[in-house]
Amino acid sequence: MVPSIKETKDIIATAKGEKEGSLLLKNAQVVNVFTGEIEKADVIIAGCYIAGLGTYKRAKRTIDLKNKYLLPGLMDAHIHLESTLLTPGAFAAAVLPHGTTTVFIDPHEIANVLGMKGLEYILKTTEGIWLNVFVLIPSCVPATDLETSGARITEKEIKTLLGHPRVVGLAEMMNYPGVLSQDESVLTKMAVIQRQRLVIDGHAPLLKGHLLQAYVGAGIDADHEASELNEAQEKLSAGMWLMLREGSAAQNLLSLLSVVNSFNFHRCLFCTDDIEASHLLERGHIDAIVKKAIKAGLNPVWAIKMASLNVAQRFGIKRLGAVAPGYLADLIVVDDLDNFNIEMSIKEGEVVFEYGVLKVQSALEAEQKTSAFPEVVNTIRIADSFFAEDTRPQAFKLSLEGSHAHVIGLLEGQIITQHLIKEVKKDHLGNVVSDPERDILKLAVVERHRASGRIGLGLLSGLGLKQGAVAQSVAHDSHNIIVVGTNDEDMWTAVKALKRMQGGFVVVKNRQVRAGLALPIAGLISPLKAEEVAMHLRHLHKELKLLGVKLAHPFLSLSFVALPVIPSLRLTDKGLVDVEKFEFISLEAS
Repeated sequence: MVPSIKETKDIIATAKGEKEGSLLLKNAQVVNVFTGEIEKADVIIAGCYIAGLGTYKRAKRTIDLKNKYLLPGLMDAHIHLESTLLTPGAFAAAVLPHGTTTVFIDPHEIANVLGMKGLEYILKTTEGIWLNVFVLIPSCVPATDLETSGARITEKEIKTLLGHPRVVGLAEMMNYPGVLSQDESVLTKMAVIQRQRLVIDGHAPLLKGHLLQAYVGAGIDADHEASELNEAQEKLSAGMWLMLREGSAAQNLLSLLSVVNSFNFHRCLFCTDDIEASHLLERGHIDAIVKKAIKAGLNPVWAIKMASLNVAQRFGIKRLGAVAPGYLADLIVVDDLDNFNIEMSIKEGEVVFEYGVLKVQSALEAEQKTSAFPEVVNTIRIADSFFAEDTRPQAFKLSLEGSHAHVIGLLEGQIITQHLIKEVKKDHLGNVVSDPERDILKLAVVERHRASGRIGLGLLSGLGLKQGAVAQSVAHDSHNIIVVGTNDEDMWTAVKALKRMQGGFVVVKNRQVRAGLALPIAGLISPLKAEEVAMHLRHLHKELKLLGVKLAHPFLSLSFVALPVIPSLRLTDKGLVDVEKFEFISLEAS
């Protein structure tokens, strides 16, 4: 973000009026995120940088903003790009119209599948896409040894990435038990980052008291997992940056917003974490969060600063996040601070979106067409024995001696789960079967990296599925295949369809595929445009609704069922995990 000597000379000369600017924004109501004031001024731009504010006349292009509000471009403090299911270019095309000019990503989804090859893919395809994409190196690949991952990233691999100009730190340290137990490998990764004076993001849901103090004391100073007011307050008090999350599945903004006050708002940021393409197109991105916060009573300038300068300062990025001399000219124009409708997005001094028209679509489409590198496709590997006709009836056979089992309970709008104990239904042979009338469904996690044939079996409540089955290869963090259904035949058919598609989402009824979306890039990403991905998702959701599912974001909710670092109960390919104890437990409950 630091200008060259030539660029600095241009900034100085343009600010003094000695040189013509490249772009002049006249009659702007500038939101000053340093003072909290709104001041009427012209803004002159020299190349990629803001040269000055005041009264200016000379520029190659002049735009009269007619007293519209000029703000710094919006930033997402924590997002998993893969969760949008989009290539970086398609993602940029979706968010630029919503005023997003910078994102801080944790690519641990693709890293858990492909390791360094996945990270190299992300770094290459995020270069020059009209969006600042800063990368935090995944800290937990694999997230734990309680599941089978496709790769492993150690401190050796981390060191090789530290010289990259867009690598800014270590991503969410999900393995908080490893930190608290002083695991040597975990602390070594953190030490490598701290020696470079880079940041370490946290991931500590519901952690409190002495354990939180120890976690923060290890050098982790940001968290996006707070879901309760007291939790958010305690984390702020411990010196953490608080990321208020509002994604597709996890929506914590309104629950936490009252913790923000005139003293601590400088330490608060906005993030989405995981957000679907259809959500981006229909509701927006960080602009929607800012608008929601303002509507809920937050000071508009505070909200803008939380979505811009605060984020840049948390990650140590200079000259970004403000409308000020020498700052990168990443700017947006909004109609007013209540409606917060984005009328224009400017990236490095270039108008990239203006009054409903994306000006850089062709460049982003070119990135999409060339992004499917050979090394990131054909990653779904399932044992051939799984598909043999003689073993098919046994694939999901589940036996219990007793009548009660531990059941994973989904919660609407949350990624934490309930730990339930339910009476199960059995067939005439004594095998456990799904009980859709009581919303207790058979659940399986199928290992897909090494074709080991390993399958974890469990039970799920809260989905509401009455018929058929649903399967997906998006399953945080190791991304084995999750399948849940009312009967074994449809579950088997769904997994077979995913193998043929090389990843994605599929809905099956009566052994027929009713809807699907292929994600051939690492089993996580589609080469399609955001509008096309959203269309397929709408069809998938429609079919699930017809089969009884009432969750607003069922695929996102299911994607966390196999993540054994978030309370309370999870299922991996290796078995059922009690996250509170961080250990495997029997499915059978007394």
